[in-house]
Amino acid sequence: MSPRMQGTVLPWLVVAAMFVVWEIGVTAAGLPPFVLPAPSAVFAAFAEFYGPIMGHAMHTLGTTLAGFALSVVGGVALGVAVGSSAVAYRALFPVLIGFNSIPKVAIVPVLIIWFGIGAVPAIITACLISFFPITVNVATGIATVEPELRDVLRSLGATKLDILRKVGLPRAAPYFFASLKVAITLAFVGSIISETVGSNEGVGYLMIQASSRFQIPLVFAALLVVAAMGVAMYLVFAVIERRMTFWATRGIDAAYATGG
Repeated sequence: MSPRMQGTVLPWLVVAAMFVVWEIGVTAAGLPPFVLPAPSAVFAAFAEFYGPIMGHAMHTLGTTLAGFALSVVGGVALGVAVGSSAVAYRALFPVLIGFNSIPKVAIVPVLIIWFGIGAVPAIITACLISFFPITVNVATGIATVEPELRDVLRSLGATKLDILRKVGLPRAAPYFFASLKVAITLAFVGSIISETVGSNEGVGYLMIQASSRFQIPLVFAALLVVAAMGVAMYLVFAVIERRMTFWATRGIDAAYATGG
């Protein structure tokens, strides 16, 4: 089996094995569905509540993508500012780390007070939780341009803007596109956190309502849908990364192609 075929088939085999072990374990232990449902019960709940699940999932996907888009715009802008200036790097990086250390679930009640119950707090939470990896990766890519290369370009008459545009941004591109794969999954976490605290729509809201009725198979069905959306969005940005930064990953691709 070729390495590319392994990358396609093996994940599905692992998932199938996990479901089989899960089903056998729950059945052997005799656990009731309200404690830990078997995959068969989860899939039955998904089939029964397919309409509501997908409706709430599309709402969560919309808020996640909106928050993620905001984080990309803000993260790139701040990352360029921080990475292209040593003063800004030293001044703002500790602030960014401190802000990222604040649990975002603690901010959600404040956002609900400011903006009310609905999609806006979920969008903002998704933005806040996915903002940091984009900013850090863009700043790192720009800040790690070799000093010798900067000196050579300056000696040839290049301005700071020229160095940033022709060297810094291309150098940061692999970091940026790699960060998108992490940030989109974090954005889902942010949206669902907000929906569980204060929302009348979305997967988080559905899970809270189902838990209050002890419909645990429905909770797991919603979680599986979120996992599937997260994997799908990760793969989308992995494809974008491969197409946009093929020049930076061609060595890795060659190693996979040869099995090395």
